[in-house]
Amino acid sequence: MKHHIIYANHNDGSFNHAVKNKIEETLKNAGHEIFVSDLYAMQFNPVLTSEDLKRLYAGEIAPEIKAEQNKIAEADVLVIIYPVWWTSMPAILKGYIDRVFQYGFAYKAGSNGIEGMLHGKKVILFSSTGQPKEAYENGMYNAMDMTTNTGIFEFCGIEVLDHVYFPSIMTVTDEIRSQYIEQAAEIISKLSPTVK
Repeated sequence: MKHHIIYANHNDGSFNHAVKNKIEETLKNAGHEIFVSDLYAMQFNPVLTSEDLKRLYAGEIAPEIKAEQNKIAEADVLVIIYPVWWTSMPAILKGYIDRVFQYGFAYKAGSNGIEGMLHGKKVILFSSTGQPKEAYENGMYNAMDMTTNTGIFEFCGIEVLDHVYFPSIMTVTDEIRSQYIEQAAEIISKLSPTVK
């Protein structure tokens, strides 16, 4: 299987970076093909501009956007890794979705309204939070799942396999962080079994 990892954290020493590395290692060891979009390392421009929209209406796609669309088109599974900031994803990841998941690529107008165009693809999301689990159990987890899982990926026809949250990432012990990283590897192994 082919996996496209979309990673959004500016710090190479971060917990998210360790999760990304562990997932890459786990997938490679299981025989999967991997593409990685490290958005900060790429200095991806997240700003959807008037020029982008003019190109879209003219049937043109900027080369950097086409390259990302090609990775998504070729992948069987998307793996999204990011820290939760202000109960959402970092701006660079939101801007990636704004610019890459374009009309005509990720969704279109159909006879029954808007239709997703990325059917057959799956996504697994890993998100770290600074706050403890209890701080999000007031409906915030549901709200984040609704806006991200449903409002973005399912809207585009992508099946959400799991959205895993790692709470209190800045205050838990190193042992618990290590357990979180192993948990990410176990989930990836379960949802993307070894290629025979």
